[in-house]
Order: sequence, then C-alpha cells, then structure tokens
Amino acid sequence: MTSPDALVRVATAHGVTTLTLDSPHNRNALSTPLMTELLAGLAAAVADDAVRVIVLDHTGPVFCSGADLKETAAAYASGTVPAGMLGDVLAAVRECPKPVLARAGGLGLIAAADLAVCAAEATFAFTEVRIGVIPAVISATVLPHLTTRAAAELYLTGDTFDGRRAAEIGLVTAAVPTEELDAAVRRYCDSLVRGAPAALAGAKRLLRRPPAVDLRAELAELAELSTAYFLSADGVEGVTAFREKRAPRWVAELGR
Repeated sequence: MTSPDALVRVATAHGVTTLTLDSPHNRNALSTPLMTELLAGLAAAVADDAVRVIVLDHTGPVFCSGADLKETAAAYASGTVPAGMLGDVLAAVRECPKPVLARAGGLGLIAAADLAVCAAEATFAFTEVRIGVIPAVISATVLPHLTTRAAAELYLTGDTFDGRRAAEIGLVTAAVPTEELDAAVRRYCDSLVRGAPAALAGAKRLLRRPPAVDLRAELAELAELSTAYFLSADGVEGVTAFREKRAPRWVAELGR
C-alpha cells in the first residue's frame, strides 16, 4: 500500500502498473525524494512478473515541471546540484525491459518512454537557456526523436509549443483532445498487454540496435534471432494460439 505521504503513488491492475507523480504543490518537480520513489516504483514493477506495462501519470495540471529549482538553489552552498539523479531516472525508464507509456509528461521522461500520449492542448518548452543553463541530461533521450532543425528551434528559443507540435516532431506518439486522453491510454495498454513479456523485451532491444555497418552480417544475425524466438516456448504458444483462434497463455493469464 502506498504511504499517504508518498510523492509517487503506485497502483496495479490487469497487468498494468501506474506510477503517479503526486507532488502538485511544486508542479511535480523532480526533487531527490520524488526521483528516489520513482526509481523504487520502476524497480518494483520490473521485478513483478504480473506487471506487463508501466504507465507514468500525474496529479495536478502539470505532469512535471523539470528540475526542482528550490532544491537546486539550496544545494549551491555545497558546490553540487541534485540534477545527477535525473540521469538515473531517464536510464531506468529507457532501459526498462517492459513497455513504458507516459501520459503527457516532462520532456526527458516522455522521450525516455516507449510511447507517450498527451492532450493536444498541453504545452511544453525547453526553457533552460532562459535561466542560464542548458537541457544537458535530457538531451540523451530527447534529441534522438527530433530533427536537427526542430531541436535547434526549441532549444535555442525556449518557446512554448503544444501537443500537436510535439506529435508532429516525434516527441510524443499521439496528441488527442483532453477528454479523449484516458481512453487513448487505455487503448495502448490494452494493446501492449497482448504481447508476450519476453517478446516485448526483445522488441525493445531491437528498437535500440545501432545502424548496421554490414547489411548481410546484420541480416544473418537477425535471422538467427528470429529463429530463436519462433522456437521459444512463447513463440510456439503464440503460433499455436493463432492457429487455434484463441488467446495465448500470457493474455489468458490476465483474463482477457
């Protein structure tokens, strides 16, 4: 059970764990305590075999306002700032073996997630240059999604852009009307839990493969990988279930 004082609330149902940032008083800023709880929630969800999908959500009107500047200012006296832990959070989301879906989100987090859905009316901005810093850590997850022109415009101007633009430039998967946001998240979760857990993890690794240098060597390696999955227990079960027109075991386990 989540503590009443928790900054990240955890709920699991039907194979989906939802981690809800619950610090609306500071717009869910990424403080050290909040990031610590988020990392713990992610680790617990990964370790739980009953969890197939992880959703990042929030309370209040803002998913995440970025670094906790109040905490940062207080840390100046020590000569360090707490931004370093953000890298651990982004890596944990990016490297998670289970699909991660962000419902709106802070820019680094939505870029680290596999899928991201936001309200078309949501607003985003890379405002770092306006306070004398740069969006350094989040660039590891953000820049791979953006064209160089879009990145230059948004990083250098700090201008605000909406959910529609975020979808156009590849920062989010989809932007929908606010009243349709919950339904869109449910549709994605319903689709994601139909994938075999090991296959989902393997597909995520496939998406992160670097570009091939030798095409024929790459094709030979991928053919071997494909064969291994077809011959695996999940592969045999999936093909058999398809031919028998029934739900495969991993879907049936969720009562779907």
